[in-house]
Amino acid sequence: MSDHLDRLEAESIYILREAYNRFPNLAMLYSIGKDSTVMIHLARKAFFGKLPFPLVHIDTTYKYPEMIAFRDRMTKEWGAELVVGRNEEAIAAGMGPDQGRLLCCAKLKTEGLTQMIDAKGYQGLLLGIRRDEEGSRAKERVFSPRGQQSEWSYKDQPPELWDQFNTNYPEGTHVRVHPILGWTELNIWEYLAREKVEICPLYFARDGKRFRSLGCAPCTGTIDSTAATVDEIIEELKVIRAPERAGRAQDQENAYAMQKLRAKGYM
Repeated sequence: MSDHLDRLEAESIYILREAYNRFPNLAMLYSIGKDSTVMIHLARKAFFGKLPFPLVHIDTTYKYPEMIAFRDRMTKEWGAELVVGRNEEAIAAGMGPDQGRLLCCAKLKTEGLTQMIDAKGYQGLLLGIRRDEEGSRAKERVFSPRGQQSEWSYKDQPPELWDQFNTNYPEGTHVRVHPILGWTELNIWEYLAREKVEICPLYFARDGKRFRSLGCAPCTGTIDSTAATVDEIIEELKVIRAPERAGRAQDQENAYAMQKLRAKGYM
């Protein structure tokens, strides 16, 4: 296992350094979840304990309080620049999951993110997504160019054969970069255990329930679990059969819900 994690770590650090070298105005999306927490740990390794780019969190105002408290405490500990973006117009208009979960995600997450990209002019954005997490993400590339409004053309993705990444794009192209795309959920937890990385406490079981995936409170459910440590979660994942995002309500709207969202610029 150690050799495999070493290889994944080395590849991710290489990708992070390539992105930093290529995009003068680079940022990292911070969702507060396990994947982006691992990605931040990798970035701090890649850049000798520092984060040379801002962390961007898109605040829907529906996150669990424990998530926001963890975000604020950890970004202060890391000495990171935290940039919080909101779609203030949609929030003021009362947008929420009661108006349709896909519409809510589009307004509060996708538009909130694209507004931030436009305002800050980010050429590259680092995201902690994985191919095994959800169907549309399996179609992604490590370096993924986007359209004028951050649209993703999943039918026209550049080849990345033998880990040869295309990092040369026309001026003005916005690129999403995915340093942990080839990791699995189990890899993430094994790495958290090995590196002793602190994680949001909502992942650990309380009263027979825990979160396997973190999102907005109205749309994120728990699973039955007694796993109260990282090692116990690892053992649980070796036998569990339910998909990782089974508790994320927006994924259940229809078979292509996430693909439709991501094609329009969703994380």
